[in-house]
Amino acid sequence: MNKYLLCAAFFVVWMLFFDQKDVFTQWDRKQELKGLETKKHYYEQEIEKAKKELGDLQNNAAALEKFARERYMMKKDGEDIYMMDDPTPKN
Repeated sequence: MNKYLLCAAFFVVWMLFFDQKDVFTQWDRKQELKGLETKKHYYEQEIEKAKKELGDLQNNAAALEKFARERYMMKKDGEDIYMMDDPTPKN
């Protein structure tokens, strides 16, 4: 058998399976990168929503009142609040 062919075959096998940067490791890292980019995109959207809500709360008294009523169950004097649970379970 040709020694160059044998050497080339050994090199290819080594690079595919045994090297520190083999094909399988690179594929796993690429999948992990896709997942992290998806999470990054999600969190960037959540940050934009939070900034918008913060700006709205700082500049709009009605939005601040709505936020306080919904989040912290605050009420005006002489008002009654009735709490109702949603009977359908959330998944």
